[in-house]
Amino acid sequence: MTARIERTAAGDIEVEERGSGTPVLVMHGSPGGIDAARVMGEFLPEDRFRSIALSRPGYLGTPLGADDSSIDHEADLLAALLDRLGVEQAGVLAWSGGGPAAYRLAVRHPERVTSLVAVAAVSARWVAPAPSASERFLFGTRAGQRLTALLARHSPARLIEGALAGEGSVRGEELKALAAEVLADPAQRAAVLAFATTVGTTGRRRAGWQNDVVNFAAIDSLELGRVRCPVLLIHGDADTDAAIDFSHSARAALTESRLIVMHHGTHLAFYAHPNAADAQDEARTFLAANAAGTPGSTGR
Repeated sequence: MTARIERTAAGDIEVEERGSGTPVLVMHGSPGGIDAARVMGEFLPEDRFRSIALSRPGYLGTPLGADDSSIDHEADLLAALLDRLGVEQAGVLAWSGGGPAAYRLAVRHPERVTSLVAVAAVSARWVAPAPSASERFLFGTRAGQRLTALLARHSPARLIEGALAGEGSVRGEELKALAAEVLADPAQRAAVLAFATTVGTTGRRRAGWQNDVVNFAAIDSLELGRVRCPVLLIHGDADTDAAIDFSHSARAALTESRLIVMHHGTHLAFYAHPNAADAQDEARTFLAANAAGTPGSTGR
């Protein structure tokens, strides 16, 4: 797989495709990039799903200009990408900060979205907390990013425990047990270590992160009541990055939705949790069942 720049009617966007079958747009969080989206979609089998990973505006290879910095423009860019790829309808997998644009895509272009899996997704106003000194170093400096990559290679247990602690309220022996389970599971271990190297807020991710911070703090309403596709909400109840309240309020506003609560789950729960495999199976089944052309689906 090789990332490329697609030139759409709404602007350029960095894209990478894998597999064939049901098309699924894979939208990373804040911060992130196509590298994070690539890892997000690895649970989707290549023989059943066409994963369309992308960098959101301002991240890595997707540019961000003063005139195209809104959440709605991002939604329109996604629709234009589907046009460019010749995809009439697609499912959407959105994590965290990918939520606002995913919801707006479903509102502004309802005919293009067959279903939405919203993982720990922001669904209303979100204000970025002030980072600690260690967070400013690790995520906001090149030296910190190099250290994170070094820890991923040489001290994975330490990095995994730190990542889980930083993304949730799990502590003490429960945290140690969770970290040990993640470390022992090849897929979960690989996912957490990979994600840890994609969450920098500097370099080629700075513009996207800063734009998200401004946009999310200014959200008044994403008009969730206008979303017509089925939505599967998945959220850990120990998430301290995007509180589970986002999914509870979305569940109440959405016309057709279901919420899976991952007990004692951090912001990483969909990929790092004792029940991660079950949650991923639910997401696969949901996306396939609501694919365009599937009997009984909402696809047109």
